Amino acid sequence: MQVLLGFLLALLLSGLLLRSWFPYLGHDLRNFYRAVTLAIRVMIYKRKQPPVTLLDVFLQRVRQSPNKTFVQFEGRTLSYSELDRQSNQVARIVQRRAGLQRGHCVAILLSNTPLFVSVWLALAKLGCPVAFLNFNIKGKSLLHCFKCCASQVLIVGGDLRCSVEDVLPSLRENNVTVLILDDECTIESIGNDEIQAASDQPLPLSLRSHVTFKSPFIYIYTSGTTGLPKAAIITHSRAHLFASFIATCGIYSNDVIYTTLPLYHSAGSMVGICGCIYAGATVVLRRKFSVSQFWDDCRQYDVTVIQYIGEVLRYLCNVPKKSDERDHKVRLALGNGARPDVWKEFLNRFGNIQVCEFYGATEGNVGFFNNVGKIGASGRTSVFTRMFMPFHLVKYDVDREAPVRDANGHCIEVAKGETGLLIAKITPKAPFIGYAGNSVLTNQKHLRDVFCKGDLYFNSGDLMMLDNDNFIYFKDRIGDTFRWKGENVSTTEVADILSLLDFVQDVCVYGVTVPGHEGRIGMAAIQLQSGRKLERSQLYEYLRTHLPSYAWPRFVRVQKQIETTGTFKYYKVTLMKEGFNPMTIQEPLYFLDDQKRTYVPMDEQLYDSIIGGQVKL
Repeated sequence: MQVLLGFLLALLLSGLLLRSWFPYLGHDLRNFYRAVTLAIRVMIYKRKQPPVTLLDVFLQRVRQSPNKTFVQFEGRTLSYSELDRQSNQVARIVQRRAGLQRGHCVAILLSNTPLFVSVWLALAKLGCPVAFLNFNIKGKSLLHCFKCCASQVLIVGGDLRCSVEDVLPSLRENNVTVLILDDECTIESIGNDEIQAASDQPLPLSLRSHVTFKSPFIYIYTSGTTGLPKAAIITHSRAHLFASFIATCGIYSNDVIYTTLPLYHSAGSMVGICGCIYAGATVVLRRKFSVSQFWDDCRQYDVTVIQYIGEVLRYLCNVPKKSDERDHKVRLALGNGARPDVWKEFLNRFGNIQVCEFYGATEGNVGFFNNVGKIGASGRTSVFTRMFMPFHLVKYDVDREAPVRDANGHCIEVAKGETGLLIAKITPKAPFIGYAGNSVLTNQKHLRDVFCKGDLYFNSGDLMMLDNDNFIYFKDRIGDTFRWKGENVSTTEVADILSLLDFVQDVCVYGVTVPGHEGRIGMAAIQLQSGRKLERSQLYEYLRTHLPSYAWPRFVRVQKQIETTGTFKYYKVTLMKEGFNPMTIQEPLYFLDDQKRTYVPMDEQLYDSIIGGQVKL
């Protein structure tokens, strides 16, 4: 008896010591188990003939729970079987009207409605990869995105018809088939009656018999350091990884997921929609985020899981307190970009909600998640993490915009607690597929001869920090991209558009920080043509026509000469540090005033109002 008691006491003490020395060991083992289980499932899916794609997982859900609610939207409820039948109808109409052949890429410009999901499923049933176009982009950028994926068909929602009117002549010249889903009496229109009249019976499996795990599933556009948006290739294999991620966060079939994030983003489509399919759950869609309706929607639809970006949580925390703001069923918030102060305030305001913060680039081969509640951390790493994703943080020279290398030409890994550039080894288990139709841009994300001759790594373009407890923190983005309002903004793209103005001789675009706001806000240093002045109202109207609002430079600095290095690179680091303070900058400064629809001169009073949060940005 004494031996047994001694054994039990030793076991208890061992457990307490392990918990003391390794407080997160249980979380790490549980996450490792989930990851291995999901990896085995995906491997089985891959080896089956034909392979089990996400569409097949959806069809399994249709067979298992045909009447279960899949999508809720503006009071409407659509079951898994209803979306299945509707997508069959859409597939037949699109195939007939566009003459689609299997494997042909189709671009879609659709807003956050069930129609997006229906068209996406329809095209998957036809064996066609889909390019998700950002419905904020216009003109040149829209044409560029369309051409990236070599598509000859464009499907547009009726509410977005005006977005393509300017480029329709150019598309027609290139023999592009444009289909607009509305009831207008035009040659491009597909009315609801026509869809309803089509057969809703299953389509032949032969239409997608060519699909493998390596086949493109979708293209998602991501801004980078090289100008216009790039089409990241999401294969069927990678789609499974995106969707299975949601299971590691503890989401189940009885959950209701609320997403206000745009479906053309990977967070909305791959994590939100595909993750919902993987779990067999229900998703609630909204056309766009509304801070005033957010919690009302959560109560109306019995939401248990919300998706966010950092800005969403901040907006929710900025509204006046209400007596019923804890009256909801939300138990989990899933997203990225939550600042520590906003994170804490969100929990204090809205109750016991688990925040699962994650990090990952759409096209990248590395990602992390933090499901242990460590405020501010983008994810947690362990020895298990590195088994699947060999990554490192290396020293980075911000002024030179390049990793620091030693005397042997190799990169230098930073110590824990130091900020470094996140890189991940490209391997068969952690591939970097790259961008559609542009090997140059793909190669620019490669980092070679990192620790030895011939090795190859993915350059994330992000500066991160790993602490002593193996939590990883996002610090900043490098290069010519900054993030504002939850969107990546390419400074090169904005500068190219501004340079077309007749009074602009030279322009440098960059992002600056504003207290109380996530990311960076756009600012442009402009050198005027000789004898010209800044046409402030013209500049405002020009931006409205050519760029989405999140990409507008909110501040303009007029310089006599924009200085460059010997290799003709702008001194962006200096400009970013100087910011937009009129007390320290002697050159003319202007601020974009939405109400006056022009740029107004910056003075000390306006600056203080912006810094103090009295001016909406």
